[in-house]
Amino acid sequence: MELALSSPAKKWTAAVALLVAGTAYTFVAARVFVGSLFSTSRNLAGLERAAWFDSGSAEYQNAVGVYQMVQQSPREALPWLESATSLNPNAAIYWLNLAVDQQLIGNTDGEQSAIEHALVVDPHTPQIAWQAANLLLAKGNTDAAMKQFHTVLENDPALLSPAIATAWKIRPDADFLLQNVVPDQADPAFLEFLLSVKETDAAAKVWQKLFAVQQPVERRELLDYVRYLLLHQDVAQASLVWQQGAAISDLAPYQSSAENLLVNGDFSLAILNGGFDWVHQNVQGVTLALDPTETHSSSRSLRISVDGAAISDAGIAQRVPVEPNRTYEFSAFYKAQDMDGAGSMQFAIHDAYTGASLFTGDDLKNADFWKKTGGIFTTSAETHLILVHVTRTPAGLPIRGTLWIDGLQLVEKGKDSE
Repeated sequence: MELALSSPAKKWTAAVALLVAGTAYTFVAARVFVGSLFSTSRNLAGLERAAWFDSGSAEYQNAVGVYQMVQQSPREALPWLESATSLNPNAAIYWLNLAVDQQLIGNTDGEQSAIEHALVVDPHTPQIAWQAANLLLAKGNTDAAMKQFHTVLENDPALLSPAIATAWKIRPDADFLLQNVVPDQADPAFLEFLLSVKETDAAAKVWQKLFAVQQPVERRELLDYVRYLLLHQDVAQASLVWQQGAAISDLAPYQSSAENLLVNGDFSLAILNGGFDWVHQNVQGVTLALDPTETHSSSRSLRISVDGAAISDAGIAQRVPVEPNRTYEFSAFYKAQDMDGAGSMQFAIHDAYTGASLFTGDDLKNADFWKKTGGIFTTSAETHLILVHVTRTPAGLPIRGTLWIDGLQLVEKGKDSE
């Protein structure tokens, strides 16, 4: 529709209306603009001027209130923070700021009401739940706080560690936390935390839940757990975790059997460098490599190149759970080339904890074909974990050359008669 402005009076009236509307818009815009300028101020006077110039801004009202709280003036902050929640009741952070102020004043009812408003407005954002949880803890309302920690753990990986640590500090009960606070996807983080504080029994409960619900666990996390258990000489739990890891950490190829208690004895699998697979360490003068050009039991062998003066160990080993007072047979195949130096390299088996020698193999001298070596040994009454490795005898003397090993096998022969 078009307006016909034929008479001078009508034209004057329309011009005045447009002028008034334009002036009003300009005035409002100017107030907002000036308010934004003052809002960048770092002093109270500047923030108050920003709030005055743009009195409809909840952000500026909240900013003044927060500044007053920081300056330890909670009563002066109260009207500003109440104004912010009134202007924008859908901003949960404004309600939480009001809750903090009410706490400082000592108004517990007002604090509780503000927290409830914040959670009604935004029940799912983890940062809001985190702040609400801590306010509820300060009030002594631990059950309500735990519900908020559950929200945090469900939605924010960045807050996993502090949320779990705080929940454990308040309620160090693995069963309760697993049932009410820690969601399934946060269980690995819970396990990692419990290991860091050496809560072995609680960690076992978390692991059992992980296995029960078939929650996938990264190999790194499982290897860390097994390393912890072996360090604390809990071989039985470490063995159980390794077996269960076949399903939830894709470790089925790395399981031992009655036919061979050694894992990856033919080096056909990638070396995990942990758990009950081979572990390796850097040894000066020793180079380890998987070699597809020299094979016996699979498509590759382990090549050990030595050239040093102070070698006592080749740096490759495997820990194997065993039973006390049992007889075992160890065997392996090897080739050796250009070995030069007093003594030789040898297979050796020791008690992993006491260091007691259980078996020392023959010297691995030069051989241009695959030779079998090995022998029989018996564990002591205290032996539960052995270390199978390649040593240098005598230790500390110069040696050089190349050794290949493959087809390592360990089987139980029977129980030792007492």
